[in-house]
Amino acid sequence: MPAPLRIAQVAPVIYPTPPGRTGGTERVVSDLTETLVAMGHDVTLIAPSDSITTAQHLSAHPSLRTLEQHHGTVAPGVPAALEAAQLGILRRYLDRFDMVHCHGEFAHAAVLGDRIGCSLTTVHWRLDELDRQLFFRSFPDLPVAAISAAQARDLPRSNHAGIVHHGIPPERFRAGPGGRGVAFIGRMTDQKRPDVAIRVARAAGRPIWLAGGIDVGNPRYFTDSVAPLLGDDAVHVGEVDDRAKQALLGEAAALLFPIDWPEPFGLVMIEAMACGTPVIAWDRGSAREVVEQGVTGFVVGSEDEAVAALERIETLDRARVRERFEARFTARRMAEDYVALYRQLIALR
Repeated sequence: MPAPLRIAQVAPVIYPTPPGRTGGTERVVSDLTETLVAMGHDVTLIAPSDSITTAQHLSAHPSLRTLEQHHGTVAPGVPAALEAAQLGILRRYLDRFDMVHCHGEFAHAAVLGDRIGCSLTTVHWRLDELDRQLFFRSFPDLPVAAISAAQARDLPRSNHAGIVHHGIPPERFRAGPGGRGVAFIGRMTDQKRPDVAIRVARAAGRPIWLAGGIDVGNPRYFTDSVAPLLGDDAVHVGEVDDRAKQALLGEAAALLFPIDWPEPFGLVMIEAMACGTPVIAWDRGSAREVVEQGVTGFVVGSEDEAVAALERIETLDRARVRERFEARFTARRMAEDYVALYRQLIALR
């Protein structure tokens, strides 16, 4: 058997790892870290001090979320200060690791120095905007793992190290019975389009429950575009934890995923599948990679197509949806894929 690896996972600083009710990136980092530990690797999590892990844990300060809870509104430079302190820890211990896996934004690339070839960066956001273009141009030797083939299309060839889809522990959710209503889970933002989800559910004659926080960067979107559509058949329940998410998804006929941006993955889609709940996703970003047409859901191009898909949703086998989740999107599969990339990069080094 190959020797265990000494791996550093470098988390973002906005939320603890794992997060509470929101923070998809931190949730992925936590699941990856815990699975790597269970596989026998020597893992160090570099993350805010309010994080919880079975790995070794190095930290400088609490997360931004915890600081805001204690101090209220903080200076806009606080996230950068937190990241600088955390990367200072990484620089101090850099030689201890065979592989450094970074999930932050940009500054880590400057800290890695001549160890950049024994690093891997996962970007949990879109790659087609100017900030990423400038970043990759500045660090053409930085290995980057895309989280979908759709995301990888915007990744320069020199940076492309591979593609690893997200995964979650299969025990986190269980297959549910479904029901008449449908679900939406996501930030209340024009990227996720909860207003579209409400219109589709209403046109199909089904109630909808919407979960997710109001986007702090654009709160007027909820006020102007979502709140006027709410009613007895369209209820916003706010942010939810895993227990509430299990009930919401497990008792839904489908998850509506009407994205209006190049979604790099869409973690909630595989959470729904873990509950046996099929997904109706708009044909953008990673949707066609995650949703198997006519098996785990339907990929659509319009509201009318989504309404028609809802009329056929009961033809899909919920047990089969759960089976496909277990075959494709577990945390173990994600961790094994990453370990294979780690070993390839170390061998090249």
